[in-house]
Amino acid sequence: MPGTPERYDVVVLGGGANGAGTARDLAMRGLSVLLLEKRDFGVGASGNSSGMIHGGIRYMLSDRHVTELACRDSGYIQRIAPHLLFRIPFLMPLAARAEEATLVERATWYATEVYVGTYDKYQPLKRGKPSVRLSAEETYALEPSLRPGLAGAVTLDEWGIDAFRLCALNALSARRHGAVVRTWTAAREVLREGGRAMGVTWQDALTGERGEARAAAIYNATGAWSPAFARRHAGARVPMRPGKGVHLSLDRRFSNYGVICSAVDGRQMFLMPHETESIIGTTDDDYYGDPDDLEATNDEVEYLLEGVESLVPGVRRARVTRAWCGLRTTIHAYGPTEDALSREHAFHDHAAEGAAGLLSISGGKLASYRAQSQEAADRLVALVGRPARPCRTHEEPLPGGDEVPDPARLAEEYGVAPAAAARLVYRQGSRAREVLALVRDDPRLGLVLCRDEAILAAEVVHCVREEQVRRLQDLRRRCRLAVGGCAGSDCARVAAQLAGRELGWSADQVRAELADLLEAGWRERRPVLDAHQLVQEELLRGVQAGLGVVR
Repeated sequence: MPGTPERYDVVVLGGGANGAGTARDLAMRGLSVLLLEKRDFGVGASGNSSGMIHGGIRYMLSDRHVTELACRDSGYIQRIAPHLLFRIPFLMPLAARAEEATLVERATWYATEVYVGTYDKYQPLKRGKPSVRLSAEETYALEPSLRPGLAGAVTLDEWGIDAFRLCALNALSARRHGAVVRTWTAAREVLREGGRAMGVTWQDALTGERGEARAAAIYNATGAWSPAFARRHAGARVPMRPGKGVHLSLDRRFSNYGVICSAVDGRQMFLMPHETESIIGTTDDDYYGDPDDLEATNDEVEYLLEGVESLVPGVRRARVTRAWCGLRTTIHAYGPTEDALSREHAFHDHAAEGAAGLLSISGGKLASYRAQSQEAADRLVALVGRPARPCRTHEEPLPGGDEVPDPARLAEEYGVAPAAAARLVYRQGSRAREVLALVRDDPRLGLVLCRDEAILAAEVVHCVREEQVRRLQDLRRRCRLAVGGCAGSDCARVAAQLAGRELGWSADQVRAELADLLEAGWRERRPVLDAHQLVQEELLRGVQAGLGVVR
């Protein structure tokens, strides 16, 4: 049974970029905050996005404000997490050789150059490079895998990020500033008195613990779950038109350049390098099902491959390792096609619906999460009646963002593999030294568990101790455990034993957590398996069965 109610200024629901970012902002302004996430940080739209802090060139015609806001916030995010971002140069190919081009095609080239050139006005906000028109020869020199017969290309410049880590770092920063952060803990009921939301009851999914948190304001940042939560617990509406977006991961960096393509129905798509792999994305379809029951289909996989193959014919020679998907929380509008919906964000104050003090958000983009969080925090400070204080989330670095150490120097100093040091610096920034100090104390922790992601045993231990890991699957999001082409056969078992030792799991718990982690990978691999991969999958399942993990 719940004990004495806890009291806070604000309860934030949802550990995605908006929820964690807002909790951080409020805590930095001195408010008492409780952040509740029913699973783990970033498991919704944030972590299953394209993983880009980009300006949104496609929104310039209809949502110029979205483009400007995203570009401006990209610059701020680079300031607070410089280790976590990486540049992705894109090519926008121009069809048909110049001597064969029709008048319409020439007009299209000109319009493309003007359009991308207009985007250049926003590039300084995000430290982007200006666009360049490339000849056919220059285009093929940079990207020889493109289909023959192109007239050239126009370049544009974007930034990639590990969105799962971005969410986790915001939550950890919020905790550092005094917020109480609980993962695997769901809000069960909104408490209301006299037309006002007064708090929530919650339950921990892992321990069964229950509690009650009283607060002057509740922020519903639960993404695609927001409409159902507001309706069920407060009788309120959050107008939203969720859109399913599917991405594919390839087993290698197919190129050092992103390529913008067109699907069979004319939708814009891309193939881009991202960390140690390449990503193909994305679909955009209305979704009316349960957000907890989301999986890619074979048709969606083929739609993506066919679209990219029309411009990059050899893409099927790469192995598709997994298909993953999320739900965009786009603002509701009746009539426009899914990809034409606005990417603006909107706040919904539910006072008129008998739930004063409850605030929800819909829409928005990962690239603008910090600005959206700032606006949410401004509104919540006013709701709770606290004096206004300036936002500092664009000035204070996220954990590890104060310095980007030299990986080569760290590798030499601590005697670890250079590749492991480089990946560690990318994920941890200045905190890489804390991880490597564990290796100095216990050289066995210098073991590289995963060859794909160069994960050190020490990083697993550090994440469990310092980054609120409660389930083995949380390590998929902290350090990409079992995400690579090995599907966990290299790293999962030893990582489970390390995590179990730190968290006091029994042998049965270790096996159960390991089985759950491997099952999560199987759900992402299942839609992409071809004949050869099915054979390999049988071998993999045989190995796992031999370990007593699957049956």
